[in-house]
Amino acid sequence: MEASISYLTVDVLEFPFNCEHSMKSIIERYNKQKEEHQQLLNPASEVKFWQREAASLRKELQYLQECHRQLMGEELSGLSIKDLQNLENQLEISLKGVRVKKDQTLADEIKELNHKGNLIYQENVELHKKVGLISQENAELCKVYGERNVDEANSASQPPYTVGNGYDLHAPICLQLSQPHPHNSEAPAESMKLG
Repeated sequence: MEASISYLTVDVLEFPFNCEHSMKSIIERYNKQKEEHQQLLNPASEVKFWQREAASLRKELQYLQECHRQLMGEELSGLSIKDLQNLENQLEISLKGVRVKKDQTLADEIKELNHKGNLIYQENVELHKKVGLISQENAELCKVYGERNVDEANSASQPPYTVGNGYDLHAPICLQLSQPHPHNSEAPAESMKLG
């Protein structure tokens, strides 16, 4: 039984300059290759496969690091005009994406702040109404207590022998000394005989 071995080689020239290949795609390819080669029977062949796989991954990592440095504006001396133009286009696309995200974030923050400002404004209007009602109630209470104080001052000038009649607390009742009145009809007759 023959074991077939295939391996993934990464040629730096295969990749477009835009460095779109990520570590995720590398790992996915690695896992796929690993699954395909799990049935290798010859340990020596398996060792060679993994050595080639490791070398391939080292090359791809080196390429990605080079792309990153170039995106950061480093190590540009070996690039052709076309490569520089591609790099510039990629950076412009990236910059547009960053600006769109920044603008959206700022717009969202402005919207949220406007919403909070409207809530605060409405709360301020409600508080202003409450202050107005309290001021109005206070003025009405001052009127009522002011009239009551005037009435109290007037009642203080009345004679000291006044009591309320139970119906109107502010109506004075004047008391005077007078002769007792008999309660029955016999009492006046006796007083006539005696007197």
